[in-house]
This record gives sequence, C-alpha cells and structure tokens, in this order.
Amino acid sequence: MLLQKKNQLRQKRIWRVRTKIAGSAERPRLCVSFTNKHIYAQAINDDAGATLIYVSTLSKDLREEKLAANVAGSKRLGAAFASKAKAAGISKVVFDRHGRRYHGCIKAFAEAAREAGLDF
Repeated sequence: MLLQKKNQLRQKRIWRVRTKIAGSAERPRLCVSFTNKHIYAQAINDDAGATLIYVSTLSKDLREEKLAANVAGSKRLGAAFASKAKAAGISKVVFDRHGRRYHGCIKAFAEAAREAGLDF
C-alpha cells in the first residue's frame, strides 16, 4: 500500500515536470533515469517522438568500466553523454530529472555534462 502511494506520487511529479518542458530538434529533452544497478540517459525530440542519443551503463563502450548507479558512475556517464551529444551536433538540451530531486546522482550527472560542454 505504501509503495503504491509512493509510486503514484512520483508519477505525478513526472507528469508535472513534463507539462512544462518539451524537447525539439534544436533543443532536445535530456531525460535521466536510474534503477538500483544502472543509469540511462537519452536525448529526445518530442516533436518527432524520436530518441536522438542514448547512453547507459550497459552501452558497449561503458560496459567494461563496471559503472554503478552512484555519484561516481553518474559523473562518468554525464561526461560520456555530453561527448556523444557534441559528436551528434547537439549543444543545448532541456534537462528532465524524471521526478527526482536535484541532488546526489542527478546533480553529479548534470554538473559533469555541463563541464563537458552541454548547455542547459
């Protein structure tokens, strides 16, 4: 019962944020989500409904590093995402924290992406 209520409240937070932000071809939405073991990040063009860039701890180039879903893994993945975005010609994004507070892993990911050259 308690877990169900927690999930409902998180879903409300996700919807509340998503009504205010949207990605476009010029400025895609950078969505970051975490599980207990892995981190997933993607740049989404909401106008076309397409994922432009996708990076996770399960990606081929990052899999051998054995990254975890913690602050250190978030920093490394944020830098990897920014470099992949730069290679694809994306320099500006809209940050979607997917219903989570801006601290800890989310903050580490965002700061690493900013230091690597993404603008949001």
